[in-house]
Amino acid sequence: MDFRLTDDQRELQEVTRRLARTEFLPQAAGWDREDDAYPAEAVAKLAELGYLGMSVPEAYGGLGYDAVSYVVVIEELAYASAALAILVAVHNTVGAWPIVKFGSETQKQALLPRLAAGEIGCFSLSEPNAGSDVASLTATARKDGDHYVLNGSKNWVTNGAHASIFNVFAKTDTAAGAHGISGFVVEAGTPGLEIGKHEDKMGLRSSDTVSLSLSDLRVPVSARLGEEGMGMKIALAALDAGRIGVAAQAVGVAQAALDQAVAYARVRHAFGKLLSDHGPVQTMLAEMERRIVSARLLMYRAAWLRDQCRPYTEAAALAKLYATESATYVTHRAIQVHGGYGYVKEYPVERLYRDARVFEIYEGTSEIQRLVIAREMLKRAEAADAPARETVASADNPGKRLV
Repeated sequence: MDFRLTDDQRELQEVTRRLARTEFLPQAAGWDREDDAYPAEAVAKLAELGYLGMSVPEAYGGLGYDAVSYVVVIEELAYASAALAILVAVHNTVGAWPIVKFGSETQKQALLPRLAAGEIGCFSLSEPNAGSDVASLTATARKDGDHYVLNGSKNWVTNGAHASIFNVFAKTDTAAGAHGISGFVVEAGTPGLEIGKHEDKMGLRSSDTVSLSLSDLRVPVSARLGEEGMGMKIALAALDAGRIGVAAQAVGVAQAALDQAVAYARVRHAFGKLLSDHGPVQTMLAEMERRIVSARLLMYRAAWLRDQCRPYTEAAALAKLYATESATYVTHRAIQVHGGYGYVKEYPVERLYRDARVFEIYEGTSEIQRLVIAREMLKRAEAADAPARETVASADNPGKRLV
């Protein structure tokens, strides 16, 4: 396993870093301060350069990036602005990717070129009373001839206020639990689709998060993603891919916070010497570096596994869990290094701390990641035990196999 970036990936990293730090970083604090700010010019610039088509195959007008290239980009964008990074990440993974992976050829030809060109995609799974417990969602999709009629409420829809294409999940069979969920592609402006409350968030202030109302919303059967009842599979697959992107966002924010802490420690004097010469401060900086390097390696490992077409559910959960909790730790310590100055908006670490906190919540809380990791571990243990059990069963019952 070689985690060295290829020449093309290093060039992509450098180009994205230069763009993010010269054009977007100087605007990040302003975007954060303004109510309902939306970085429209930055989004247009990213669309022009193709970044909104990273997950879209070249055949449909996208860049068709591999997963490692994708996380390289997201980390660099998050370093400059976590809000801009999540906009791009949500659009590419849970917005465009479900159509790439599960859409019909008609859907791909009609929608993917638009998403690659700059129209925004989003993902609508959570509900007011159904977050981590996805199977308990109550939005319904009733078959009516050659259409479905959707009703219900959704919330925590990132990009929802500016999206053209919504991936919406609802129950086509209310008695089937998780197996009764189906996915649908809904166009903005469809009668019955209403944008609701804009959340006034602690961080990621310039990334819009809204609720949705589905009121007798009619979509043709051709708008369904995959077969009926595949919605849970589609949603979980999209979240697996999305979690690697969240890890990249967390690493980018943590790196920005560490760089700010190091820069401050090298100019601030206390007790007759630089902060950077004090042992306790050096210990904090070293621990911050350890966590960031480890998180980045877990992120690359998950992306590499995805590129190798190998199972990566557990790797994605590990990367998200460690990277997001590390971002919380690192941004907290960056404020500590700054002392009182870290608590005021004049210094970037205050914003980075607020932005980092949500990483442990969206696209699966830290608690859910631990459940995913444990479930995958136990599945491996079960598979490893199966041959031994079969051997014992065959010895006890000659001629009979344990199925």
